[in-house]
Amino acid sequence: MNYFPWLTIIVFLPISAGSLLFFLPHKGNKLIKWYTICICIFELLLTTYAFCYHFRLDDPLIQLAEDYKWINFFDFYWRLGIDGLSIGPILLTGFITTLATLAAWPVTRDSRLFHFLMLAMYSGQIGSFSSRDLLLFFIMWEFELIPVYLLLSMWGGKKRLYSATKFILYTAGGSVFLLIGVLGLGLYGSNEPTLNFETLANQSYPVALEIIFYIGFLIAFAVKSPIIPLHTWLPDTHGEAHYSTCMLLAGILLKMGAYGLVRINMELLPHAHSIFSPWLIIVGTMQIIYAASTSLGQRNLKKRIAYSSVSHMGFIIIGIGSITDTGLNGAILQIISHGFIGAALFFLAGTSYDRMRLVYLDEMGGMAVSIPKIFTMFSILSMASLALPGMSGFVAELIVFFGIITSQKYFLMPKILITFVMAIGMILTPIYSLSMSRQMFYGYKLFNAPSSYFFDSGPRELFVSISIFLPVLGIGIYPDFVLSLSGEKVETILYNYFYR
Repeated sequence: MNYFPWLTIIVFLPISAGSLLFFLPHKGNKLIKWYTICICIFELLLTTYAFCYHFRLDDPLIQLAEDYKWINFFDFYWRLGIDGLSIGPILLTGFITTLATLAAWPVTRDSRLFHFLMLAMYSGQIGSFSSRDLLLFFIMWEFELIPVYLLLSMWGGKKRLYSATKFILYTAGGSVFLLIGVLGLGLYGSNEPTLNFETLANQSYPVALEIIFYIGFLIAFAVKSPIIPLHTWLPDTHGEAHYSTCMLLAGILLKMGAYGLVRINMELLPHAHSIFSPWLIIVGTMQIIYAASTSLGQRNLKKRIAYSSVSHMGFIIIGIGSITDTGLNGAILQIISHGFIGAALFFLAGTSYDRMRLVYLDEMGGMAVSIPKIFTMFSILSMASLALPGMSGFVAELIVFFGIITSQKYFLMPKILITFVMAIGMILTPIYSLSMSRQMFYGYKLFNAPSSYFFDSGPRELFVSISIFLPVLGIGIYPDFVLSLSGEKVETILYNYFYR
């Protein structure tokens, strides 16, 4: 047993080191940026060290557990701990946040506050992925919203206040349901509030009550990992945010919703989940088709990518709904893989916006001649987004397909129908992503423009895009990287909850 408080240090390091940013001189922009990047890299190395040397893959139970009494008055503990489900998202968070701070190099206005908010988001995300206490999970979940709101409303585009308000209304409205569910679960059946995940996992509820809890949690997580029809904040937010914020939103924030679905709805409310899973699958297929066809009609480049990420979240929902270990593993793999791909696409869209100052696709064209490196990376990553074999998206979606086909829970005809509809969605994906790159890079519009000479991507941007592309390729070639982390945990969830 390891008594060193690794996770507390990992959660508190970014925000406590980030609060020192305000003591740095106001003029030293470079100093602020280097300081933030060094904190992010140090944090990433620290997490990797802790997980390499103190995390055993063959143990599905909670590891690196910490349990401190926080508030005596109502038995509120500071409980942290990770298992195979949360180690992937935590490492993804570290990776994407480091690259997003590197991507935010052009930000000069109020850069101390900007970088502090990035680091505060980092703390909140890792806290919510590693918390083992329902109320602590809720606090970290809420703590996430404030930095995002400020980053949106201060560094966004033209309609930034509208989209920031819309974001905060949607997510805070979902969090109300989350809080009600947390209190309901904690206070049920005892005078003392029990908020510990381990004790709650073994508790059984009357079916009607469990369904009510499930609906509350489902609404909260459906807003966050946008499930139709609660997804409309996402295109607005992504269309207006600065692209480094977009990387964090697409890469990590959306994954918090899917993580919550697995962690709370599947683990704590198994009977309701087996009742609701057919509906989850139906909604997921509708979402794949709907978001892919809506993405085709968007003029705004970032909104088109945003709708494509909504469409990819449909696969995660289907994987969670097909109660098989294959499907759930595929969903977790898709969480990781889309975290990389979505962040990379937003980053490349943002860098090309820095060059062109154009947002709408029908004004662009012919950019491939002037910025060949960005064009190359954009083509490769849009191929990865449309699930080209050899990239991580293909493996994830294939495993989700396998999961839904081998599921014991459904009859043959519904499975065939669902798979057919999902396949249509897979056909729609290349249509929008390839037409996006066609409208941006081919043709001759900007080629004849007087200012046809743009700077190609510098070493910093090339480094960011390549270092996002390498894990995508690595997971696509050898997906056991991710699957070995979560495999044991997934088997435990399914064995405990659905086969007993």
